[in-house]
Amino acid sequence: MEKTFDRLWPLHRSLAGPGFVASLDVLGGIMPHERLLFPTGTQVLDWTVPSEWHPREAYFLAPDGRRCADIRENTLHLLGYSAPFRGRVSLAELREHLHTRPDLPEAVPYATSYYSPRWGFCIPHALLETLPEGDYEVVIDTELVPGHVTVAEAVLPGEGAEEILLSSYLCHPAMANNELSGPLVLSYLYEQVRRLPRRRYTYRFVLLPETIGSICLLSLRGEHLVRHLRAGLMLTCLGDAGAFTYKRSRRGGALVDRAAEAVLAARGPHRLLAFDPADGSDERQYCSPGFNLPVGTLSRSIYGQYREYHTSLDNKAFMDFGSMAQSVAVALEVLQALEANHAPVNLSPRGEPQLGKRNLYPTLSAETSLAQAQQAVMWLLNYGDGEHDLLEISRLSGLSPVLLGHMSEKLQAAGLVRADQARSNAKENPAC
Repeated sequence: MEKTFDRLWPLHRSLAGPGFVASLDVLGGIMPHERLLFPTGTQVLDWTVPSEWHPREAYFLAPDGRRCADIRENTLHLLGYSAPFRGRVSLAELREHLHTRPDLPEAVPYATSYYSPRWGFCIPHALLETLPEGDYEVVIDTELVPGHVTVAEAVLPGEGAEEILLSSYLCHPAMANNELSGPLVLSYLYEQVRRLPRRRYTYRFVLLPETIGSICLLSLRGEHLVRHLRAGLMLTCLGDAGAFTYKRSRRGGALVDRAAEAVLAARGPHRLLAFDPADGSDERQYCSPGFNLPVGTLSRSIYGQYREYHTSLDNKAFMDFGSMAQSVAVALEVLQALEANHAPVNLSPRGEPQLGKRNLYPTLSAETSLAQAQQAVMWLLNYGDGEHDLLEISRLSGLSPVLLGHMSEKLQAAGLVRADQARSNAKENPAC
């Protein structure tokens, strides 16, 4: 995972252009995919597909000879989608095109101007304060050209038509947690899901540029997803060592919300956030009222809530690759909880059945403690009334839904439990 990170880090990504495509080429070695192309100028829902951006060179020369804001040193130095410019300007004019963070004087901020043409640089505020009066030579060699917005899509077929969507964005340069952790977790999660011996659901993995990418995807797949999507996860900001954060879907009580919350509750301290249409990422598009898809967001230190966010401080040193590997495991556990979910029915509901004569105690789960496995059996038998699914039993008991699924299989094999289909939650109805 770290080696893949190192290959992705220097690539100059944006909404559309060679840096985005080169990044997909790297991740395609882990997650083979098809590429959906949306030509510049195409109407997608209420948006228009933008031009590709091709940055080649950018810097400015100070009167004292210093070469500043060179994108060869850090791709964040150039305003995203900056227009080209060459010329000599005064310090006063240059200042109008410089972006800094006075509160983080040593950091290079991240700024963009996707839909309003302008040129500019992002520099540390400490550097700004050292710039002398005089003339500055500015070189910005960029080009906006007709091309495509690209969405990478990989589908792993399941036993049925119902789908689970996994989505992440790949359009920020030189940022680690906010940018690369999501695509890396998604790509390595693909490999884990591909290896599952059985998939009830069909899995759709997508990598796209933020906002415009999900808009493009919904313009093509939206009606299909309304009919078939059972659950979805946005994966972002999963590379640091912070506690897990889950942001609920717009529906609030969707299957994915219940699964994620059950998994995280069984694992320990975590944060839950309500859906917020004024703050977020692509879940705002997936959960827009015309689609209202059941898509939540899995993160650690979530966007906008850690000081390094959208600056050069969000770098490799901020990352914890062990934690990122754990993020893959937790996301997989949520998917396994979705796969395993059903409503158990106790076939011997009058009094507790005798487990010893069925050799259940000696063969209880090898993956966890005997005590937890015994608890899971008792909870399954007592709440195995066809009215409570595994996720609800997990909520009541605090036990992992994956453990409950494993123990339910053992009870089914012993002829003590039948697995019925879980009833749909009323909140999951897209019409609500």
